[in-house]
Amino acid sequence: MSYIKFSFLNLLIFFTFGFTAHAENKDGALIKAMQGGGHILMIRHAKAPGFGDPANIKIDDCSTQRNLDQQGRQQSEKIGEWLRSNNIEVAEIYSSQWCRCLDTARLLNMGVVKELPALNSFFQMPENREPSLRTLKQFISDQSTNQKLIIMVTHHVTIAAISGQNVASGDGVLLKLNASAPFEFVGIFSPE
Repeated sequence: MSYIKFSFLNLLIFFTFGFTAHAENKDGALIKAMQGGGHILMIRHAKAPGFGDPANIKIDDCSTQRNLDQQGRQQSEKIGEWLRSNNIEVAEIYSSQWCRCLDTARLLNMGVVKELPALNSFFQMPENREPSLRTLKQFISDQSTNQKLIIMVTHHVTIAAISGQNVASGDGVLLKLNASAPFEFVGIFSPE
């Protein structure tokens, strides 16, 4: 009986420390990859309450869109702080034209933000899905594998379509640029 308790305790300790070490190694590998360049970090916009956008959405009018709340603005700033604290340098920052993405990208405080329409949401406009993804994949494949990290701030649907991953607001995916193929999925980015 004491042997079973001892084995169970050892197993519990192994899994607890094993998973902790794995998480630290994974984060360390992601940080090292981002520091080395040749990668794209696709971040889902920070927290913006609600679901979808109002029917009267206008791309150039933030009052017609779902926007970041105070928590989302703070989350964006913390993501930028996390990147800087890990000595991650950025070559370019691209954003969807939606205000919640532009605000997230600007609040990172990592450099000039360029609008990239191929990053726009197609959640409520499914007819834009294939043209946007085709353009975005071409844009990604045109990027040099020798440059510093590229950040793209976009939407859940875009990240899921490109990487096959579902991420929470403020999280993202790291993609490695390849000369022979447009990219490969490296891991989930979750700075909190």
